[in-house]
Amino acid sequence: MEYTTLGNTGLEVSRLCLGCMSFGSSDWREWVLDEEESHEVIERAIDLGINFFDTANMYSSGESERVLGSALEGRREEAVVATKCYFQMDEGDPNSGGLSRKAIEQELEASLERLGMETIDLYQIHRWDYDTPIAETLSALDDAVRREKVRYIGASSMWAHQFAESLYTSELLGLERFVSMQNHYNLVYREEEREMLPLCEKEGIGVIPWSPLARGYLTRPHAEIDATTRGSTEERMYEHPYREGGGREINERVEQLAADHGVTMAQLALAWLLHQDAVDAPIVGTTSVEHLEQAVEALELSLSSSDLEYLEEPYEPVRVSGHD
Repeated sequence: MEYTTLGNTGLEVSRLCLGCMSFGSSDWREWVLDEEESHEVIERAIDLGINFFDTANMYSSGESERVLGSALEGRREEAVVATKCYFQMDEGDPNSGGLSRKAIEQELEASLERLGMETIDLYQIHRWDYDTPIAETLSALDDAVRREKVRYIGASSMWAHQFAESLYTSELLGLERFVSMQNHYNLVYREEEREMLPLCEKEGIGVIPWSPLARGYLTRPHAEIDATTRGSTEERMYEHPYREGGGREINERVEQLAADHGVTMAQLALAWLLHQDAVDAPIVGTTSVEHLEQAVEALELSLSSSDLEYLEEPYEPVRVSGHD
């Protein structure tokens, strides 16, 4: 395993982050692993040197946090645990979602209890809250750091101007600053290269992209996507513009180049992301130990400048996706 510091912090994280949306309860989504199977993948990740785990309160309605916490019991200090808040957790409680002070404080306490931890390493806002002033959100997060409930704070998909406003507000009011950006970025969705990634590089923000394999679209030939459980049941895959803007040709080039290198399509697509200077640690979600092991092997795959150019050349601008 390789390690890097997260942005300008001194926090050492593995170059791959294990995404924990796949862990919790199959009652939430069909492809999600239940507790015993989840533990097997998390255990193997630890064996492989992964120390960075990302979950959220909404994943399996809290079960993902509980399963991760139980898997890490007894070795909490070696792990870097990230979770998120924003989406409404209780239909009957409007304050169980959003980024008001009340929502943040009560959802943070709930996450800590499910994780079985006293402090969360990286607490992230899952989306931008248009109904709450960013100063209120940052003030509540700053208090959480000062109360030692949280060590670092991060953000997820939003417009670059919103993230810039957040950083400016922290500086203006002397509040804790976001240290990371968890954004939507992969070979068939590169709109983040226009503004968000240059902003992150300029400000020393750690970049931990979600959906590095485009919800599975970059893991097999596009004609075979629906053959998988997730491909046939995951509506979100079709909401994103992966098949637009040259996506099909990119998928075909990934297949061809992967064959040339003797690796899987997933390994090649992940290696491309690991070659991007702005990226610290892609968030890899998996439901099998085999795929996890293959993802770690991608760290050893070196792509030439001509390989990178060949993969990138068909890309065309697409609609912005992932901010909602």
